[in-house]
Amino acid sequence: MRRLAAITPVLSMLLPIALITPPASADAAKKDTCAPSRPGSLTLSEPWAQRRLDFTSVWPLTRGRGVTVAIVDSGVDARHPQLKVARSVDLTGTGTQDCMGHGTSVAGIIAATERKGSPFAGVAPDARLISIKQTNAERGDPALLARAIAKAADLGAQVINVSVKAVDRMDLRRAVGYALSKDAVIVAAAGNVTKDDGTPSPAYPAAYPGVLAVGSSTPDDELAEFSNTSTPVAVLAPGQDLTSTWPGGTYQNDLKGTSHATAYVSGVVALVRARYPELDNVRVRRRVVLTADGTKGTGTGAGIVNPRLAVTMILPSEVVAVAPQEPASLSDDAILKADPPDEHAIGVAAIVAGGALGAAALTVVATVVLPLGRRRRWRPGEAN
Repeated sequence: MRRLAAITPVLSMLLPIALITPPASADAAKKDTCAPSRPGSLTLSEPWAQRRLDFTSVWPLTRGRGVTVAIVDSGVDARHPQLKVARSVDLTGTGTQDCMGHGTSVAGIIAATERKGSPFAGVAPDARLISIKQTNAERGDPALLARAIAKAADLGAQVINVSVKAVDRMDLRRAVGYALSKDAVIVAAAGNVTKDDGTPSPAYPAAYPGVLAVGSSTPDDELAEFSNTSTPVAVLAPGQDLTSTWPGGTYQNDLKGTSHATAYVSGVVALVRARYPELDNVRVRRRVVLTADGTKGTGTGAGIVNPRLAVTMILPSEVVAVAPQEPASLSDDAILKADPPDEHAIGVAAIVAGGALGAAALTVVATVVLPLGRRRRWRPGEAN
């Protein structure tokens, strides 16, 4: 009993890590077979989320070109015909391939390219994708998650998608602060909860200040029952009955979760950053929040993300903030100063002017007054 009491505090310290770290047997199984637990399909129809958000309407203005989006997840199947991955980084030592399918589905929602015969496309198809693999199983190492976020920032990602739920840790907090200091917009999942989870707790990194936390909405624009309301949600996005890319050139048609809602918001952020490259990460987040469709209570933030308004709306405060600066004033020595008045010249001028006035008066007397006086023989005039 004494030995058990002695190790209890140690176990409690390790609990947060164990919650998101799989058993060794699960890791071993994943190493032996790299394949998702369920197969994909080649049959699909236009996703309801694609119709609801109508992001294709802003493609004439922006498709995300020039913006790099990092997907911190389980890897991405770069061989999928609708995915173009510019770079893949593996932090797990298991290779860059996606053995779960999660990262591939997130990548498809963000930036799947158009394909003839396919009704599915990503929000920002011209965005540049980089994959940062930080897990090879359902639950990952939180230390690798922190490293992956920092790595994404070092690779120049302007948008970092984190469809992962973890606990608060110092290294994770520092990685988020580092990425924000590099002007990245971090978009993270609010987390999924079930009735068996007990009292929900905030999900990290979504709950950190400066992170754009995303909850899930349903096809009728309500908050999904599994969306974690204990996380301070910024906006909602479709997160139920979703379609996206899947390993092996296939698709999934029944995806759900705040993970995939997060991908929709990351795509919208990519559109905004491409359209307004002069905006920093704070003003990009602010634009996405201010243009959302409207809050619907606890856990819904500012409401459902609105790609069209996020790209096109004119925000007065933003216009002032990005207006050209007033030209600098001239230096003192650049302006010629008037010479001091010449007192002597002024005196001479006054004498000359006075003489001229006197001469004029004499002329009037000589030409007008004297002739009249002579005619009247110098008598005063009589009143009529």
